[in-house]
Amino acid sequence: MGELKDKERIRTAVRETYAKAAGAKTPGCGCTATGCCGAPNDFTAGALSQAVGYSIQEINTVPEGANLGLGCGNPQAIAALKPGEIVLDLGSGGGFDAFLAARQVGDTGRVIGVDMTLEMISKSRANAEKGGYKNVEFRLGEIENLPVADETADVIISNCVINLSLDKNRVFREAYRALKKGGRLAVSDVVAFADIPEELRQDPSLFAGCMAGAALISDLETMLMNAGFESVKIAPKEESRTVIRSWAPGSKITDCVVSASIEAVKPTSARNGA
Repeated sequence: MGELKDKERIRTAVRETYAKAAGAKTPGCGCTATGCCGAPNDFTAGALSQAVGYSIQEINTVPEGANLGLGCGNPQAIAALKPGEIVLDLGSGGGFDAFLAARQVGDTGRVIGVDMTLEMISKSRANAEKGGYKNVEFRLGEIENLPVADETADVIISNCVINLSLDKNRVFREAYRALKKGGRLAVSDVVAFADIPEELRQDPSLFAGCMAGAALISDLETMLMNAGFESVKIAPKEESRTVIRSWAPGSKITDCVVSASIEAVKPTSARNGA
């Protein structure tokens, strides 16, 4: 019963944090003194995004307010999107990555963003209307229970969101289900390269801050393979440690986590439920 209460406490903290971020005037989630999933709060959202791998051109092509400075990498850099593809964005926030993907897949393609907070969905839909995006839609839902049919997407992208889930095994099983045969996963996320002390894992602010929920790289590899994925590749970005240290200055947790790119493929002979 205690574990259930702890999980609910963390889930509530995450939901409230990102609902608040949707209406914030400063970038980042605001869950720590210096922000999270980016850099200090006195940075602009554009500067935060540049720090984690986006180009100025990418930043300037989306509607104002779409980039909330919440990422820890650039999934576009590894997704290799092609015209006509269907993209599913897990934890789409204000729509930043979804809008960038929409430009790459073009009018013949389609992007579906999924977010668990109504505030973010309202914001991203307003941004889509403002930017005139006809090939993007946003759906309210949880990444553990994706509101899409089997074999919907060619590509699944996500940016610093899966670490927030309390059931990552289910997230990867759902991603596998939602991908077409031969489809690919292209994710930027925070991962752990050392065990995170339990007292830090139970800290809601550190969890909502994209750190305490990070899984060990070896565990993530196992989860992905158990879900049915192949060609699993997790590549830590050592240069991200400087940015991550600014999320929770002085905390030991920053000695345990790093940003990484996560790639995997659903086999062409795959069967759902594998």
